[in-house]
Amino acid sequence: MTENEIGTMVIEAAITVHRELRPGLLETVYEVVLARELFDRGLKVDRQVPLAITYKGIRFDEGFRADLIVEGKLILELKSVERVSAAHKKQVQTYLKLTGCKLGYLLNFGEDLMRTGITRCVNGLEE
Repeated sequence: MTENEIGTMVIEAAITVHRELRPGLLETVYEVVLARELFDRGLKVDRQVPLAITYKGIRFDEGFRADLIVEGKLILELKSVERVSAAHKKQVQTYLKLTGCKLGYLLNFGEDLMRTGITRCVNGLEE
């Protein structure tokens, strides 16, 4: 399955979760429910994955934690805020660069409509 195919399934699942739960809950609630929704759709999902970084030749085993990694290819960063900032978007871009993943999404469940809370981020992904 390609990154774009996985991405389509992720977006559909996120919209389903948002319609059911609506805005206003903690990120962790959306995380656990979205992970289950994706699992039910046949996708492999890992939650709160510690990912190492290398700095000046030194490996740090827990550089950051990815909220969700889907099929080992796609990074999801979840938020439940009124508005995402440029820093949130940069965070996903940095995660993609550090992991070598090509596609990621910033999903803000705090928006009234989920489609306005979706930010697609790419790192060398062929369209």
